[in-house]
Amino acid sequence: MRMPLSMQRARRRYIARVHSAISRSLLVLVSGVLALAVTPVATAAPKPPAQAQPCANKTTPPAPIDTSEKPRPGEAVPAPLPVPPVPVGGDRMAECGLVLPKRALNPPEGDTSAAWVLQDLDNGDVIAAKDPHARQRPASLIKVLLGLVVVTELPPEKVITPTKEDAEQECTCVGIAAGGQYTVDQLLHGLLMHSGNDAAHALSTVLGGTDATVAKMNALATRIGATDTRAATPSGLDGPGMSTSAYDMSLIFHYAMKKPEFAQVVKTKSFEIPPTAGKPVITIYNDNKLLGSYPGFIGGKTGFTDDARHTYVGGALQNGHRVAVVMLRAEQRPTRVTEQAAKLLDYGIALREAKAEPVGRIEYRSPETADPAKPASDADGAANSGAAAAAEDPFGVTGWIITLVVFLIIVASFVIGHQRKKAMAGE
Repeated sequence: MRMPLSMQRARRRYIARVHSAISRSLLVLVSGVLALAVTPVATAAPKPPAQAQPCANKTTPPAPIDTSEKPRPGEAVPAPLPVPPVPVGGDRMAECGLVLPKRALNPPEGDTSAAWVLQDLDNGDVIAAKDPHARQRPASLIKVLLGLVVVTELPPEKVITPTKEDAEQECTCVGIAAGGQYTVDQLLHGLLMHSGNDAAHALSTVLGGTDATVAKMNALATRIGATDTRAATPSGLDGPGMSTSAYDMSLIFHYAMKKPEFAQVVKTKSFEIPPTAGKPVITIYNDNKLLGSYPGFIGGKTGFTDDARHTYVGGALQNGHRVAVVMLRAEQRPTRVTEQAAKLLDYGIALREAKAEPVGRIEYRSPETADPAKPASDADGAANSGAAAAAEDPFGVTGWIITLVVFLIIVASFVIGHQRKKAMAGE
């Protein structure tokens, strides 16, 4: 017995509504899954460090005031060093102005430097800073980098005979004599204690010449992760492309103080070079005025050029920890730079004693390990393990989601088709 026509029409309308509802539900499901597949994960790309304002001298030091950085005929001024996408030393090292621990008091008044860094030489903590990666000129602080090359490549007892050119460098000079005989150790004392440009040139001659020595200095800076640093001269006299930062000089000093030969020289108060080539005994006194006057002082280095202004690095051992300060582009007024450095050292020691949270780290990173796409340590490797696993799956998460969507569509089509056949059979 056939169903009345009115009931058949009602049944068909009901089945159509059911099919429509299933189709809409399937459409919502598919849309949602596809949206999930194409929506990027919020944490997939690292957020750049927050900065309150653009940092001055982010790529280059201030413009020179003289012609000392004019390139030689036929040579161009080197392009600025690239700025790493991830700041060496931690995110806060990209900040401008004062970089202080939370709830820390402001540094003492009287500081005239454009940039400074306080560090714990023992554990590598950056205690506090000011414009840490701003690029400035190092002046004679670059002799720390030259000293590192010297203690790495030359035996201390090696005898050097300076040339006339070595002995006639633009001073500050130790007073070595052309044709005299000096050991590497004696010239190293003259280089680091009295900032002798003649000693710097004599050592550079033995290392292969000025250009070869500068190349070695820059290769070492690159290898240890001093990404703001480029030497243009071995002595620190200004030249084309010369730059560093307070962070970099802190890193270089931290590295140098691990070398016993270097650490011994910079804490020496006085030193004598025996007579040679008709020259009498040369007595060298350490230029760093905090040596012998600041409690626990362990040595450092000073520098000055017209373009760099006054630069300074020094450290002190107190309460079982060595704290060091680097200052760049400072002035001698209203108080001497060494007095400003002493106040900053006091400040850094007080913060360390108060167990203030560090604002960064001294990190030895080459350009390869500084690449954020490459793990720099076991901890970084663990953090990146999820991304690595995804990279190893050539099909990808999106591919699997789309496969699931297609499967759901096939199943839904089968269900709808089956219900439609049952409805037709019931008619």
